[in-house]
Amino acid sequence: MDGRSLSVLFVLCGAIFLEGIDVAMLNVALPAIRTDLGLSTGALSGLVSAYVLGYGGFMLLGGRAADLLGRRRMFLTWLVVFLVFSGLGGVATEGWMLLTARFVTGVAAAFLAPAGLALVTAAFPDGPLRTRALGIYAGIAAGGYTLGLVAGGLLVTIGWRWVFFAPVILAAVLLLAALVLVKDDEEQRAPRTGRFDLAGALSITGAMLLLAYAVVRLEHGTAGLATTVLVGAGGLLLLGVFVAVERRAADPLVRLEILRNAALARTNLTALLFIGAFAGFQFLVTLYLQEIRGWSPLETGLAMLVVGLDTVLAPTLTPWLVGRFGNTRVLFAGLATAALSYLLFLPVAPDWTYAAMLPSFVLVGMAFALAYGPLTMASTAEVDEREHGLAGGLLYTAIQFGTALGISGVTAVSVVAGGAGRITLDGIRTALLLPIAAVLVAALVTAFSLRRRVSTPPNAPDAPEPQAVASA
Repeated sequence: MDGRSLSVLFVLCGAIFLEGIDVAMLNVALPAIRTDLGLSTGALSGLVSAYVLGYGGFMLLGGRAADLLGRRRMFLTWLVVFLVFSGLGGVATEGWMLLTARFVTGVAAAFLAPAGLALVTAAFPDGPLRTRALGIYAGIAAGGYTLGLVAGGLLVTIGWRWVFFAPVILAAVLLLAALVLVKDDEEQRAPRTGRFDLAGALSITGAMLLLAYAVVRLEHGTAGLATTVLVGAGGLLLLGVFVAVERRAADPLVRLEILRNAALARTNLTALLFIGAFAGFQFLVTLYLQEIRGWSPLETGLAMLVVGLDTVLAPTLTPWLVGRFGNTRVLFAGLATAALSYLLFLPVAPDWTYAAMLPSFVLVGMAFALAYGPLTMASTAEVDEREHGLAGGLLYTAIQFGTALGISGVTAVSVVAGGAGRITLDGIRTALLLPIAAVLVAALVTAFSLRRRVSTPPNAPDAPEPQAVASA
């Protein structure tokens, strides 16, 4: 990579890192926000749900908009929106103001993330160079979630509003750099023909919003179950309407044939299960450290800082491993490592030392380094470059729904198993079975892909480039 290519890559990596730390820092700041603004538990949960609704509801539309309206244009426009509404969250004095800011910030991320991924694949040619670029991109994205915990803990000690103001500063720097460095490719600059599929956009956005809300409601368990079922049914109905609209549209928002891509379906299912398991595990660890052990948010963040080793391993080791052994084998190794990590934490005790927890945290970091990059690479490997925005939208939709499912699932199980609606150690141990099961299913899905690998080893003469064998 030359200097300009590296500069472009780090600007795009900065945007996905921004999204990761924004989510992680808010999670750490929630208790302080509740105390200062006097929010109820429901309103506090709504801050997380609002972001999930905006992100999950608009992600597919955001991915397709990047392909149709220009990736650079969408990236810059929604980076500005992200900046503005993160700032508004920092000056909020009422719960509804924070809820609005988080929802719109989630919408901005839904347009920003797939545009950024598509710009990365457009900036680097298919082959080892793109594999390395995507490895760096995925590693920095994963690092945002882990390092955000520590950054959030530090900022909360100054004041929770800095959890919103810090992303504003980073977004402003990225915006200035992107205006100069980030360019669309020639095909993206070409004028678009045809009409925008408004009916498809409205139906898929409505479907995703309802489905995301239904997933968020799962954490309430049987309370309000009828409403959850009705909301989910409404989402599925709108999804059916969307499919019917797309079959008849002259210029469909989503080419339905891409949804029949078996490799793409396996990739997104694996991403949903893997990220859901990680989100659930991380949430349970946070409950254990803060609710059971009484640790502070900063102590919790520092304890899990070692998980951030994926920020170093993913850009350096993972691309080499993919080139040497192929994408699917590396992904499978990551999933197996995650399963081992969660199993090691299963016998957690009320007086565990940090040394007893450390092996699980180290293995989680290694698992993320081995799995997240290959999932990102596989998401666009068998997709036409003109639809890389849509492919990115599908991947990040799976990731967001996985996160929501993972947290909602372990919350419901831990409360039910704990009894009397309380968080107990027995409840946490029982809920840990859910991440273990999810990641084992993901490993089975990936194991099925191992049987379909190209017979020629990736490093053999005349072998295809790593991207060619990157179906997961």
